[in-house]
Amino acid sequence: MEMKGVIRMAKDCSFDIVSEVDMQEMDNAVNQTTKEIAQRYDFKGSKAEIVMDKQSLKLSAEDEYKLGAMLDILRTKMVKRNVPLKCLDAGKIESAFSGTVKQTVTIQKGISKEKGKEVIAYIKEQKLKVQAQIMDDQLRVTGAKKDDLQAVIHKLKEKDFGIELQCINFRS
Repeated sequence: MEMKGVIRMAKDCSFDIVSEVDMQEMDNAVNQTTKEIAQRYDFKGSKAEIVMDKQSLKLSAEDEYKLGAMLDILRTKMVKRNVPLKCLDAGKIESAFSGTVKQTVTIQKGISKEKGKEVIAYIKEQKLKVQAQIMDDQLRVTGAKKDDLQAVIHKLKEKDFGIELQCINFRS
């Protein structure tokens, strides 16, 4: 049966670009770091502590060397648990009471508007037939061809935007 005058629209494919952190795995990495600090000889008797709240980590130690060692241990544990290292934004080291030092490390989740604009500009530079738009703290990329979307994903993996990007919800 023939339908006259009906135009069939190509169904758009899409995927989302997000920057997520598995907070349970992050918590596990922090707990493992705390255990290792308690057992290491170079931390015996020292006041080294790492505390996690919703969006940040609070580190305190006797000196900057121990603070750096704590961050190194944490990063090692994060890698083993597949938590992206780029999610950590270490603040400046500050002096605390009784000669100790402290540092706040922010856990970055989501894509800021500025980073979103940077990613969209990069996608447009690729001259592929796709559209990208900012949706809250993530981006959506749509296009008629799956190959174009896969090319965008490949190009995004090659470039470092300073944050961890994941491509999810691929719909065709």
